[in-house]
Formats: sequence, structure tokens, C-alpha cells
Amino acid sequence: MAVPPAATFNRLARAVAEQHGLALTAAGERRRASRPVPVFTPTHAMAPGELVMMDSTLLDVMVVCEDGQARRPELTMAVDVATRSITAAVLRPKGTKAVDAAVLLAQTLVPQPMRPNWPQYLSMAASVIPHQRLVSIDARMQGAAARPVIRPTTVVIDQGKVFVSRCFLAAAEHLGISVQPCPPASGHAKGQVERGFGAIGTLFAQYVAGYTGNSIDARGSNVEDEACWTLPQLQDLLDEWVVCGWQERRHERLRHPRMPRLALTPNEMWAALIGIAGHVPVPLTAADWIELLPSRRCAIGDEGIRFEHRAYDGPALNAHRHRSTATDGKWEVHHNPYEPWQCWVRLPHGWEPVPWIHQGLVSSPFTDTTWRHIRSVVKQREGRAEHEEQLARHLDELLRRAHTADTGVSDVAGSRPGETTPGAPGAAADAGAGGEPSPTGRPAHSRRKTHTDRTKQRNAQAPLPGSPARQVPHMDEDSGTTLTSPTP
Repeated sequence: MAVPPAATFNRLARAVAEQHGLALTAAGERRRASRPVPVFTPTHAMAPGELVMMDSTLLDVMVVCEDGQARRPELTMAVDVATRSITAAVLRPKGTKAVDAAVLLAQTLVPQPMRPNWPQYLSMAASVIPHQRLVSIDARMQGAAARPVIRPTTVVIDQGKVFVSRCFLAAAEHLGISVQPCPPASGHAKGQVERGFGAIGTLFAQYVAGYTGNSIDARGSNVEDEACWTLPQLQDLLDEWVVCGWQERRHERLRHPRMPRLALTPNEMWAALIGIAGHVPVPLTAADWIELLPSRRCAIGDEGIRFEHRAYDGPALNAHRHRSTATDGKWEVHHNPYEPWQCWVRLPHGWEPVPWIHQGLVSSPFTDTTWRHIRSVVKQREGRAEHEEQLARHLDELLRRAHTADTGVSDVAGSRPGETTPGAPGAAADAGAGGEPSPTGRPAHSRRKTHTDRTKQRNAQAPLPGSPARQVPHMDEDSGTTLTSPTP
């Protein structure tokens, strides 16, 4: 028998390898091994909210974080199976917290308000959604963006610790939502949201500055130097794209029984199904938002409530110090990792906000991530009360430096070593007299700027895509957390 030509032999060898899965990568082998045994059963949902899938992944875009470094954010998203609508999408620094997933559930229940810089054609009134009928049922629809408002009945999640946490499960129970976990390493069980991540990468992320590609092979060199958007700015871009890009894009799996040849958009499918399933508004009060936050048990002592090296105190606690009726002598306290300057304690008459005692020492908003960084840098050399005050002062110094680096002005800590700028107590003294080092990792008087800072300054006046008149907002203009801030 004659030996076939080399090209024919290689083609036959590749066919045999592909048939037995030998040509797959390690990731492909894992996906193949996790697939269920055929015959496959497709997932169907006949009403909005009947089945909502949630998951998290790293977005293929570099953003400028609070410390000035470029990193990939984490995207947590909810997709309605019946309409293929992205009901909510939240961008956070890597390491999504349970409160993000809990707030994501609440965002699916409330209308998304129009941003001041959005064009009018993105409003619900200008879309195919029956806006007038919905406004007569729910007044919050007035001035809302063209994004469906869906009440989930069942939420499909994976085995991530964020979704199986006590905070998320308690939030789902409070909102009357059942949770259906998937088997481990089974992306096929929530294929709609997994495919949604891929669509965001190809339809949105690749057009954003700082795009990294979905693999190392597709990534350019020095991608981190191209990052010019902060996390709130990228959140604003993503929210706008979901309304005008995803919700108005035709989906091949969305078909109306009377128009089987016409592919519908998610908004059109929701408008068609809402006439059958109806819409029941779910108003969320300030107390409902607080219920979604992480909780812990804390005692109310003479110095107030203490946790995470922070003390919270106020006149409202005077009648309840050392007087808890619980068996453990503690009270239920809820806190927001993105607003650590206050907490809420459940007193007999309801929720009571309690401020952080060192709130006046910090001039800018901060998150729990920044606070943990300060705790890891500043070592305790004094008593507990003095150490907590020192943490607050170093935190203020770090936030001032990050803000001035973002706006392009000179450093806060003066023009000469040893000078202390008003408003930044101990900035130069701590760095120059053998005390604690600067939380930024370099001397307080240093004027050195990273390549990321220079890139941000070069793009500071660059207009946003699609609107030349829109300028890049400042770092402290967080327009992406309107619905996620539980202010009582």
C-alpha cells in the first residue's frame, strides 16, 4: 500500500485528533469534560424574570484604579433568558464583593434613570416599550432609560463565593427570589450569560482604549499605558452601550410566534411579553437598600461600634450602650464596603445611621479596598485610638495625592522636602523624620509621575466616543453608582 502524501497524512491525523479531542487546548479539554451527556435539553423561559442568570468575569479592558495603576476590572452581570436583556451590569475592581451581587438583584427591579449627558433617544419614551402604560402603573418609569425592569423569579448562579455568600442569599430571600446553583465548572448551565460576556468583548470592549484582548496572543505591547478611563467613566460607557447597543440589537433566538421569520431586539421581546405577563412594580425604600448590605454582629460600648479598625459613634447610641437584649449582647450592624464612613445599626425603632468618628479628617470619598491598603502600610506604634486617627490621616494624604495626580497639578506635599501642606496633616513629617512611610510608596515631596499618569494627562481633553462635545469627567464624578448607593 502506497504511503499518502504528507499533506493528506497530516489532514487525516488532524481529523482523528479532533474527533478524540486531542487537538484541544487545556481550557478546551476542561470545557469538553464538563459538558453533560447528550441528548442536550435547551433552557426555555416564557416570561420575563422566569429565569435570570448571573455571573462575574474579568473585562478585557485596562482601567485606571484609585491608586493610579492600570488593572482589569471585574464585570458582574445579570441576563434575562426570556428576553436576552442585560438587566444590570456592575464594574468593580478585581475581587467582586457579595454586596455587588446583592445590589445587582435590586437593580433589576428599579428603572435606570437617564443620565444628564445622554441623548433623548435613549429614553424609554422614545423606544418600542409601552412607556405610557408603564408610567400609569409605576411613576418611576418617567424619565427612565430604555432598559427593561424585570422582577426575577429564579436566579441561576455558579458556585462562586460571592453568590453563595450569606449576604447574597439573604438579599435574594428579602426580595422573594429563589436561587438555583449550578454544578461546579459547568458553564453550559448558564450559557446565556457566558455568551453575553463574549458579546461584550467583541461589541464593546475591543473599541475601548486599553483593550487587552481575550488572550495573551491577541494582546498588544504596553496595553496598560493605553488605559485612560477610570472605573466610573467606564461604567458610564457600559451603561450607555447596554441601552443603545445591546438592547436595540436583533437577537437570532428571539422570535415572535406570529412573526417567526423576524428576529427581535431584547426591548421588542420585552414589550411583546409584558402585555401577557404584566408588570408589578417593586418600590425599594431606603430600608430595603440597607437590608441588602453585608451584616455583622457588634456590641455598642462606651466608644460606640468598632470593627475593621474604625469606630462609629453618635448620640443615637446613648440609650443602647451595654443594653442589648440579645443573648450575645450585640446588635445587627450593616455596612457598605464602598461607603465605609458610616454604618447602620438596627435599633428597636428601626435603622439608625452612625457616622465614623474620624470622617472629618478625610477630605475625599474612599472604599474599603483603599482602607485595607492603608492598614497594610501603616504599622501600629501607639494605642488603638491614636492608631486609628493616624490611619485616617494617612488615608487623607493618599487620596489627595491620587486626586492631584489625576488632575495633573503638582503634588500636595509641597515643593521642598519637609514642607507640610495645609489639609494634609503630617504628610512630610511622617515621611521625613523616620516615621511611617508615605502610603503611596514614595517620598511625600516626590514629583515623579508614572507612565500611566502621563497617558492620562495626554488624554485628559479627549472626547468620549460618539460625542465630541462630551469631555472626560473628573475622577470624583462617579456617575455609575446612582442606584447602588443605599442612602437612607
